[in-house]
Amino acid sequence: MPLDVISEAKAHGGTQGVYRHQSRTTDTPMTFAVFTPPQARDGKVPVLWYLSGLTCTHQNAMDKGEFRRAAAEHGVMIVLSDTSPRGPGVPDEADNWQFGSGAGFYVDATQAPYAANYRMYSYVTDELPGYVATHFPADMNRQGIFGHSMGGHGALIAALRNPDAYKSASAFAPIVQPSTADWSRPAFEKYLGRDRATWRPYDATLLIEDGHRFPEFLVDQGTVDPYLDDGLRPQLLKEACDKAGIRLTLNMREGYDHSYNFISTFMDDHIAWHAERLKR
Repeated sequence: MPLDVISEAKAHGGTQGVYRHQSRTTDTPMTFAVFTPPQARDGKVPVLWYLSGLTCTHQNAMDKGEFRRAAAEHGVMIVLSDTSPRGPGVPDEADNWQFGSGAGFYVDATQAPYAANYRMYSYVTDELPGYVATHFPADMNRQGIFGHSMGGHGALIAALRNPDAYKSASAFAPIVQPSTADWSRPAFEKYLGRDRATWRPYDATLLIEDGHRFPEFLVDQGTVDPYLDDGLRPQLLKEACDKAGIRLTLNMREGYDHSYNFISTFMDDHIAWHAERLKR
């Protein structure tokens, strides 16, 4: 499992690195970032996976997420994945920011021509963890997952489908019901086909309806988010969790939007929340 080091720099006593490898899952090179906290010098540390939103790469949260100070304080490794496969041979719609490059939606596509590369669910839940476990001092028995928007959707479904793999899960402004949201439904049809029964494993509210469970979620949502009513709809997650008896802390943050100004404001809260559960 060779890994190329693109860059490494000291930050908050730890190391912020960017790495690349050839993915067997997406059949493309994949780039990701890892912040290794200073506590890793003394042994393996808990790992927290961050999944980014539409149009993003690993770089957005690395540059604007403001997570390193809190991660160093709590001794938590942060891994930031890309959001899609990329490259000249990867099918894309260059004029559509809600599909293709930067918009993998953390599903395993089944439809041609996308099925060969767009397998981001398997990449972030299986292949990338294997690389991190091999090359970094990560305690894979203490994993948490969180993300923003499309990445919040990815974090919720990963936790619900793999409750034994993750000890904690949270999200910033997640797409909680992508199978009916305006900005995700067209992508689901292209990736997964028209049979909506095949969409259910990638929809948090429908996974809960189908019996999947996770102990608790933390969700932060801005009240002036322009995508709140048509794309995100956190009330649907609340209804599903209430019905299933899943603990959900839903914080509606007055005056905040969908940007990294919002995410960075509450990043410390999320990392502390995860750290408490990852160290139990």
